[in-house]
Amino acid sequence: MYLLILYFPLMSFVLNYFFGRWLGFRGVAFCATLCLLLATLLSAFAFFEVVLFDMSCWIELIPWIEVQKFRILWNFQYDALAVLMLLMILIISSIVHVYSFSYMQSDPQRNRFISLLSLFTFFMLILVTSGGFLQLLLGWEGVGICSYLLVNFWSDRMSANRAALKALFF
Repeated sequence: MYLLILYFPLMSFVLNYFFGRWLGFRGVAFCATLCLLLATLLSAFAFFEVVLFDMSCWIELIPWIEVQKFRILWNFQYDALAVLMLLMILIISSIVHVYSFSYMQSDPQRNRFISLLSLFTFFMLILVTSGGFLQLLLGWEGVGICSYLLVNFWSDRMSANRAALKALFF
């Protein structure tokens, strides 16, 4: 259940970015909304499980680097603070997605924008649930790259380029 919280925004990005042309805007909107609502629902269950029943969870997937006694693992930590942040991130991200559907309705590249929003949400979740510093760095850099891409979405405008560079470097 815990890994599905991370999986749904990533699945929304992959489906909408690579298959958005065939899904159409309504299909992209439905897919993104469904994935984020399912992730929000699962994070609410995780919040009640971890906070109310005091059942923190630590998931170790695979080792990244193994050199003699030095090991860096790909792992996720779900404690009270992490699941509270998961719930807040997913609720706000769901609201932003729903708002973006009406705001971007006339833009020809709206499917790409919605998929980048889903990728931003995924990297925020990686940042919050990271169990180590290397994974934390990966989440932080992913959030930075996605914020650059979202701010610089209308790259033909000079003000968007300047704002994106400020978001990336400052």
